Amino acid sequence: MDASSPAALGKTALDQLFLEARTHYAFQPRPVEPELLHQLHDLLRWGPTAANSCPLRVVFVASAEAKAKLLPCVSAGNVKKVQSAPLTAILAMDLRFFDKLAKLFPHTDAKSWYEGKEALIAETAMRNSSLQGGYFILAARALGLDCGPMSGFDPAKVREAFLAGTSWTPNFLCNLGYGDRSALHTRQPRLDFDESCRIV
Repeated sequence: MDASSPAALGKTALDQLFLEARTHYAFQPRPVEPELLHQLHDLLRWGPTAANSCPLRVVFVASAEAKAKLLPCVSAGNVKKVQSAPLTAILAMDLRFFDKLAKLFPHTDAKSWYEGKEALIAETAMRNSSLQGGYFILAARALGLDCGPMSGFDPAKVREAFLAGTSWTPNFLCNLGYGDRSALHTRQPRLDFDESCRIV
């Protein structure tokens, strides 16, 4: 191995990020400090995206007033999950992400690749904000937080309540906090390598 190559993570780290990490539906009544959210962002922003486009935008719904606005936007099955979590992140995608490319990808006119190309904008924003959503979950777990990512919401209501007047549109929601492990269900199986992968 090249001396400059990173070493594989040990079992403790892999357990925290993947092997023992769970999707949480209930949380302890313990707040998440704002500084931790800054640390989370400072980690996730380094994950790769196409042309360094970084289309993910996040609204952290933490106050009682904001939570009350969010509850009518989620499906009935997700209401208790949102109520239990100290905060819920709206992971959104900016459909004007290319306006930032002069800063993020300054060596060429990358904005011209996207402007006016609605299908390409939507595809790029969805794919890359979803990538960043994965980085978000791993960054949160790395910082000791538990996650409860969710679909189950009305995008139009979320836009109206939290994203009006912006070019942001919701991708998915993620409850954040310190999970109540006593409320976990039995872990569901995953596909084996031969069921989901090919080496060609």
